[in-house]
Amino acid sequence: MGKKRRGRKGFLKVLYENRVAYVYIAPFFLLFAIFSLFPIAMGFGLSFFRWDGMSAMHFIGLENYLNLFKDVLFWKALRNTLVIGIIAHIPILFGGLVLAYILNAKLIRGENIFKTIYFMPMVTSSVAISIIFMQLFSNNYGLINFIGSFFGFGKVNWLGGDGSLIKVAVIVMFAWKWIGWNMVIYLAGMQGISHDIYEASRIDGASHIQTISKITIPLLKPIIIFTLIQSTIGMFNLFTEPFILTNSSWTGGINNGGLTLMMYLLNKAPQGGTAYGYASAVAYVITVFIVLFSVIFNKMSKDRQPVKRRR
Repeated sequence: MGKKRRGRKGFLKVLYENRVAYVYIAPFFLLFAIFSLFPIAMGFGLSFFRWDGMSAMHFIGLENYLNLFKDVLFWKALRNTLVIGIIAHIPILFGGLVLAYILNAKLIRGENIFKTIYFMPMVTSSVAISIIFMQLFSNNYGLINFIGSFFGFGKVNWLGGDGSLIKVAVIVMFAWKWIGWNMVIYLAGMQGISHDIYEASRIDGASHIQTISKITIPLLKPIIIFTLIQSTIGMFNLFTEPFILTNSSWTGGINNGGLTLMMYLLNKAPQGGTAYGYASAVAYVITVFIVLFSVIFNKMSKDRQPVKRRR
């Protein structure tokens, strides 16, 4: 008991001595608690209730989560999201690395101009970009079909038909948007690598591909994992692009071809319905997916130490 009292007195003494500093930082923590911690806790608690936003809340335990995993549409949205994200990450990662290496190695002139051009999709309105891509993939007057006609291809109903090709348009949009973001981050990381390493590899006769695979990628591994986590979060938050491309359809167009998890969530509440408890359950399932992917990627970033055998 004596130790606890002395510890409490010591804590209060430190708190009193630094009271001015705590007063200055108090507004941040107060606002963070009101606008971040409280909504997070409230949303988690709401996922165990049935509530339409108006009437009384009814506690139903895990029923929202059980109904969620029984819903075929949820699994369709999850599958679409993963397919879009996994395929799009191939050009996002490799394209960003190649573009960053080209600019860092001074293989072309006008580095600042290209950095601005490549980064522009990230700061441009997603709605405006989606409308442009909707015209590009249009069945009758789209530029994609127009170019394809010169090579003997017929018209492809990218955004219609059976809905299976909607994901192609979303993948192109998603990759085009994130390549520039990754390129800027990779370029900053490459510029932090000593030029002596590149010079030594050049003297040894290493090609550009060998330099990227043997030097650049291993040294940029933590940065690559960071961008991978960021784009994965963007994958699970994917909404505007498929929503606009499917003519503002909350169900993802024909046969739910463009339905993503975020569209599925917002279709339950507040846009398509009033199942706020169910929508909260969906939100926390998405959060769990993001945390799982982040943990997996972080484990990938750690160098494996060889296990020493005991003699």
